[in-house]
Amino acid sequence: MKNRATVVCWQDGRILLVERGRSRWALPGGTIRRDESPADAARRELSEETTLAGLELGYLFQFGGLSKRHYVFYAVVPPDASPEPSSEILRCRWFRPRKVATLLTSVPTREIVNLIFGHKSATI
Repeated sequence: MKNRATVVCWQDGRILLVERGRSRWALPGGTIRRDESPADAARRELSEETTLAGLELGYLFQFGGLSKRHYVFYAVVPPDASPEPSSEILRCRWFRPRKVATLLTSVPTREIVNLIFGHKSATI
């Protein structure tokens, strides 16, 4: 099973999704390299994909898919920070959590967002 770092970025009631070019939205993140911790991978991937750097990350949970284990982190993004697509990313866009269920996303993205925001009492 491959390990992946995934980051839920939160700003003003919205979460950040990225599009890699397959017309599917996903949470920022990627494969954890052999020589790095999940938190280091989350920071690296977030910076590589969105140019957001220096954010404090909090660990949420592990999410197991069929072939990948996601180490899920969150970051509260300051109001003046603006993500820009970089690397293999075509677009960065903010969405209300409830909107994610209506988008074409990866299954892990939809499930992770549902785990975090699927209950009225859930907040970051």
